Amino acid sequence: MTNTPADSNTILSKTTIYAHGSIGIPLAVIGYPLAIWIPAHYSGGLGISLATVGTILMLARFTDVITDPIMGEISDRWRTRFGRRKPWLLVGMPLMMLGVYKLFIPPDDVGIWYFLGYLTLFFLGSTIIALPHRAWGAELSPDYHQRSRVTASREFFVLSGLMLAAFVPMLVEVTADGSGTVGQVFSIIWHDAIGAFTGELANKEIVSRATLTGPVLSGLAFTIIGILPFCVFVVLFFVREPPPAPKETVPLKEGLRYLWKNGPMRRVLIIALLVVFGEAFRNAVSLFFIRDIIGIPTIGAAYFFYFVAGLGAIPFWLWLGRKIGKHRAFMCTLITISTVSFANLFLSYGDFLAFFLLFIVKGFCFGGLQFLPVAMLADVVDVDTARSGGRRAGTYFAILGLTEKLAVAIGTGVSLNVVGLLGFDPSGGIAASTEMGVLSLRLVYCCGPIVFFGLAMLFIWSYPLTPQRHARLRERIAKRTIRLAARET
Repeated sequence: MTNTPADSNTILSKTTIYAHGSIGIPLAVIGYPLAIWIPAHYSGGLGISLATVGTILMLARFTDVITDPIMGEISDRWRTRFGRRKPWLLVGMPLMMLGVYKLFIPPDDVGIWYFLGYLTLFFLGSTIIALPHRAWGAELSPDYHQRSRVTASREFFVLSGLMLAAFVPMLVEVTADGSGTVGQVFSIIWHDAIGAFTGELANKEIVSRATLTGPVLSGLAFTIIGILPFCVFVVLFFVREPPPAPKETVPLKEGLRYLWKNGPMRRVLIIALLVVFGEAFRNAVSLFFIRDIIGIPTIGAAYFFYFVAGLGAIPFWLWLGRKIGKHRAFMCTLITISTVSFANLFLSYGDFLAFFLLFIVKGFCFGGLQFLPVAMLADVVDVDTARSGGRRAGTYFAILGLTEKLAVAIGTGVSLNVVGLLGFDPSGGIAASTEMGVLSLRLVYCCGPIVFFGLAMLFIWSYPLTPQRHARLRERIAKRTIRLAARET
């Protein structure tokens, strides 16, 4: 096993960092089918109305209001001989696997309660795994920059999982009639990339077979079920939890008081709420904008290269965070994405080259958008530790996770309602939509993120937890730890 450091002078090994981040792969694969394939399969193939599917997705996500805080508090307070975080990965794994299997491979006669029940079970399993895992990552090292490496590693695997999630449906579609081969899949990916530049997309054959929601979901389900146990056991065997501190927990009432007084924490939550809301606000209509406004008949290859760009850019955002601080690097990410969004406003049908280039630039920013806020929160936890003496990363990451999930649920709902009520018809496209509906689609996709990112940057500009202040916090925590240890001896 790889020893985990107990102090800032110990350097985390690459084995520890990458083994810990590996769970990002299965946790990332689940997001793609939830957004794209699950609604289409349950509303189209199984006969539940699209509005009902959307309502159930939102209701199931709102259960996180209860489960996230409870899971964060439990994982902070319960201590076993195996650690505080490790046991929960084993508990959540079978729940998530069962939820994936039942949700992704349902019988033909499913109803609303089947969908709601297994969707809730699926969310519960992923919460039991993800929250303790993220809190564990914050505790691997107290060092400001090593924490960036930990979160960057996790996002490296997240992006790898998203690439896998984009690749599996393409593989299923190409080989569905027995005429496709793995080599043809890579050929199609390459020709779609070239087609984005030339305007002659070579992937029109896949579009005609894009109704294979059942086989696609089955392929994704078995991918997740196969990868999740492997990644869980890699973490359990190759990463140790930090040794217990003299004081681990804080009474709940006292802890809530410290949390409320944690100014950087409040600021990070507001930033996360605005940024995630802005992304969800745009993502909910991305398919319609790309398909109907720009005219690209398939976005599979575009997203594949989008995630490739995000994966390759992680070292850059890691370097920039070391050079100018995480919050300033995050601001650079938001400025770049906002510029890209504004440029999209001037594109029209057939502008494949311009859209593809802008899409790749946005993909380049995806890594920073994912891991920089998490790295910032890991430092925010130290403010609480310095004041209360406790180690409550689980509670803090539960609150951040809950904030993000609510932002996604509400942002998605508001976006779709605005565009739909103003006259955009997703089934008929531009021809069946009103001028106001088409304009609203453009404005939501292009200008929505700019508004919310701009508000977030107001809070990032004067973010107080700089590398210098964080170093002073770590010195204060180290002195407290030494003093408490001396009292016990």
